[in-house]
Amino acid sequence: MTRQATPRNTQTPNSRSPSRPGILKVIQGVLAGALGVQSSKRREEDFSSQSPWPYIITGVVFTVLFVLTLVVVVKLVIP
Repeated sequence: MTRQATPRNTQTPNSRSPSRPGILKVIQGVLAGALGVQSSKRREEDFSSQSPWPYIITGVVFTVLFVLTLVVVVKLVIP
């Protein structure tokens, strides 16, 4: 009796679950979304990631930094 080997990984590369995005990709996605210049393909890639938390946290940090930058600029311009 011969035993046939069964493949351990039966998934094809295209059927794998989406991987976690890198920090640079998250920052680029948040900045492009904030400026309104993100392509629909890139937006679909962002929404297909496993967790929205990296994008939420990066968006909150970006918003806080943006508001603080505006406050500093206004304080410098208006004595």
